[in-house]
Amino acid sequence: MLLLEVISGERLPKPERGKMRVHKINNVNKALDFIASKGVKLVSIGAEEIVDGNAKMTLGMIWTIILRFAIQDISVEETSAKEGLLLWCQRKTAPYKNVNVQNFHISWKDGLAFNALIHRHRPELIEYDKLRKDDPVTNLNNAFEVAEKYLDIPKMLDAEDIVNTARPDEKAIMTYVSSFYHAFSGAQKAETAANRICKVLAVNQENEHLMEDYERLASDLLEWIRRTIPWLEDRVPQKTIQEMQQKLEDFRDYRRVHKPPKVQEKCQLEINFNTLQTKLRLSNRPAFMPSEGRMVSDINNGWQHLEQAEKGYEEWLLNEIRRLERLDHLAEKFRQKASIHEAWTDGKEVMLKHRDYETATLSDIKALIRKHEAFESDLAAHQDRVEQIAAIAQELNELDYYDSHNVNTRCQKICDQWDALGSLTHSRREALEKTEKQLETIDQLHLEYAKRAAPFNNWMESAMEDLQDMFIVHTIEEIEGLISAHDQFKSTLPDADREREAILAIHKEAQRIAESNHIKLSGSNPYTTVTPQIINSKWEKVQQLVPKRDHALLEEQSKQQSNEHLRRQFASQANIVGPWIQTKMEEIGRISIEMNGTLEDQLSHLKQYERSIVDYKPNLDLLEQQHQLIQEALIFDNKHTNYTMEHIRVGWEQLLTTIARTINEVENQILTRDAKGISQEQMQEFRASFNHFDKKQTGSMDSDDFRALLISTGYSLGDAEFHRIMSVVDPNHSGLVTFQAFIDFMSRETTDTDTADQVIASFKVLAGDKNFITAEELRRELPPDQAEYCIARMAPYQGPDAVPGALDYKSFSTALYGESDL
Repeated sequence: MLLLEVISGERLPKPERGKMRVHKINNVNKALDFIASKGVKLVSIGAEEIVDGNAKMTLGMIWTIILRFAIQDISVEETSAKEGLLLWCQRKTAPYKNVNVQNFHISWKDGLAFNALIHRHRPELIEYDKLRKDDPVTNLNNAFEVAEKYLDIPKMLDAEDIVNTARPDEKAIMTYVSSFYHAFSGAQKAETAANRICKVLAVNQENEHLMEDYERLASDLLEWIRRTIPWLEDRVPQKTIQEMQQKLEDFRDYRRVHKPPKVQEKCQLEINFNTLQTKLRLSNRPAFMPSEGRMVSDINNGWQHLEQAEKGYEEWLLNEIRRLERLDHLAEKFRQKASIHEAWTDGKEVMLKHRDYETATLSDIKALIRKHEAFESDLAAHQDRVEQIAAIAQELNELDYYDSHNVNTRCQKICDQWDALGSLTHSRREALEKTEKQLETIDQLHLEYAKRAAPFNNWMESAMEDLQDMFIVHTIEEIEGLISAHDQFKSTLPDADREREAILAIHKEAQRIAESNHIKLSGSNPYTTVTPQIINSKWEKVQQLVPKRDHALLEEQSKQQSNEHLRRQFASQANIVGPWIQTKMEEIGRISIEMNGTLEDQLSHLKQYERSIVDYKPNLDLLEQQHQLIQEALIFDNKHTNYTMEHIRVGWEQLLTTIARTINEVENQILTRDAKGISQEQMQEFRASFNHFDKKQTGSMDSDDFRALLISTGYSLGDAEFHRIMSVVDPNHSGLVTFQAFIDFMSRETTDTDTADQVIASFKVLAGDKNFITAEELRRELPPDQAEYCIARMAPYQGPDAVPGALDYKSFSTALYGESDL
C-alpha cells in the first residue's frame, strides 16, 4: 500500500495494524482494489497467494503495477503503453546505424539501442561511434553505468543475463526502457514546444511570402494594364488595308501571346489571395489587407477597363478594315472596269474612221452593216459600264479615297472618249446605208449556200465521228445491232451525195453571175466558213471510213460468235457437273441418316462412294479448262447457265468435306463401339432413335428434341439432371446435339468404365496397401514406358508416413479422370 501511494501520488485507505492472517489479507485486498479502480484487470491474482508468499503471483502483481503506473501513461502519436513506448524508441534510434528496434527483447541484446537512446538526448555522455556491435556486454554495461551515474536510472538489468539469454525478459526491458522515457520526458516536452514554435513561425513565414508574392504580382499586372490600355485606345486610321491588317495581326498577337499569361497571372493572383486569407483565418491571424490600389477589386476594375478598351479596339479595327476593304474593292473594281472598257475601245476610233465600204462588194457591205449593227449593240451594252465607272468614281470621292485624283482623271478621259465614239458611230452608219442595196442577187445565192452547207457539213462531221467511234460489245446480239445500224447508214449515202452536188451547184451559179456582171468578189462567203473544198474533202473522208467500219464490225462479229461458242460449251458442262454435285450432296445426307447394315459395311460403302466422287474429278478439270478460256476471252456473263466456276468449286469442296466427315463419323462410331463394347444391334437402335427425333434430318437436334429422345429411352429427367447431361453432350453450348455426342453419352451410360477410385485401389495393391508408391515398385510392376510416364507425373507424397522417394498415386489417379490438374 505504501508503494502504491508513492508511485500513484494518491492516498489509500488506512491499513489494518493487526498481525493476524486476516489483517494481512485485508490489507492486500485494499491494494488490489486500488489497482482495479485504476482500470487494471487482475487475472488469477488473489490476496491469499500474496500473503502466502507465492513468488509467481507476487511478481505478476508487481509487473501489473509497473505496467499501469510506469508504462501505461506513455503516449506517442495516439498510441499508448507498450506500442507508444516502442514507437518512441523507434523514432529516437532511427538515425543510428546497427539499431533496429522492433520489440522489447532481442532488439536490445547488443546494447546499441540503450546507448543510442542516451546519445540521442545526452550526446556528451556516450561516444557512440566507438561502440562495436560484436561486444554486447561492454555496450550494455556502458549504457547501464551512464544511466545510473548521470540519469539517476537504477541498474535494473544484468548485462550477462541479457547476452546469455536467447530471448531476454520482455517485461524487465520494457520497465527499464520506460525509465529512460520518463527521464527524457522533459527533453521531449522541450522538443515538442520547439516544434510548435517552428510550426507557427513556418506558417507565418509562408503567409508573409504569399503576401509579398501578391503585392509583386498585383503591381506587375496593374502596370501591364496601365501600359496596354493607351495602346488599345489608339484609333488613328491608316491609309491602306495592309497597314490596318498589320494592326489587326498585332492585336491577334496580343490576344494569343501577351494576354493569356496575364490572364493566368490574374487567376493565380486571385487563387493566392484566397489561399492566403484561408490560411490566415485557419491560423487565427488577421485578414490580409493589400496596399492601397492593389486590392483584388482594383485589379478587377483595371481588368474590366482593359477588356472594354480591347473590345472597342477590336470593333474599331474590324470596322476600319471593312471600310478599307470596301474602298480597295471599289478601287479595284474601278480599275478593272476601266481597264476592260479601255481595252474594248482600243482601235475603235480607227475602225469607225476607216472608209473600207467605198470599194467593197455587196456581200462586204452587208457584212459591214451587220458588223456595224453588232458594234452598235455592243456600244449600247457598254453604256452601263461607263455609267458604273462614273458611279464608282463618285463613291470613292465620297468615301475620301486617298488616290481620288488619279481616279477622277481617268474617269474624265473615259467619258470624253465615249462621246467621241458615239459621234463616229452615227457617221459610219449613214455611209454604209448609202451602198446597202448593191449586188443582192449574189448575196442571196451566198446566203442560200450557207443555209444548206452548214447542216450538210454537220451531218458529215457526225458521220465521220460515228464511223470512227470505238465500240465495246459483249454479246452477238449487240454486234448484230451495230451492223444493222451501219447498213441503214450506208443506205442514206446516195441521197447525201445528191445534196452535196446541189450545194456545190449554188456556189457555181454565184461564181457565174459575178463573172458575167464583172463583179469583184472578196473571195469567201461572208455567211459561212464551209467552202466547197471542205465539203469535198469531208465527203471523200466519209467514203474512206465506210469500208473500214465494215471490216471492224465483221471482225467483232466473228469474235462474239467465238465467245458465244465458249459460253455454250462451258454452260453445257456446268449444267451437268453442278446438278451432279448437288445430287451427291443429297445422297450423302441421306446415307448419313439411314446408315443400313453394320458399321464396317457402312464404312466400306462410304469409301467406295468417296472413290466414285474422286473419279469424277476429270469432269471438273475439263470445266476449269473451259473456264480458263472464258476468262482469257474476258467473258463476264453467261445466260446459258446459272452455275459459275466459283459455285462449282465451293460445291465440290463441300462434297469432299461432307463425305470425309461422314466417313470420320462412322470410324468414330466403330472406335466407340469397340472401346465400350456396344453391340451392332445397340448401335442400330441408337441410330434409329436418333433419326426418329431428328425431325429436320440434319444429323443434329436441338435440346427439346434431345429431351424427348432421352425420355423415349427410359430416362426420367428433372431440369437439373437434363442440364447436367446437356453440359456433357454439348460442352460448347451450341444448342445442338450430334449423333456422335449421343453415342458417347449412351456408351458411358450403358457400359462399365474405369473410375478414379478403381485406379486408386489398383495402385494400392501394387504398393502393398501403402498410401504411397515408390519408383522401384512402379518399374517392377508396370511396362517400362508406362512406369516412366507415371514417375514423371506423380507428385511427391506429403503424408506423415512418407519415406524418401514416395510418390502420391491418389492425386495422380484423380488427375487422370479430370478431377484435378495432372
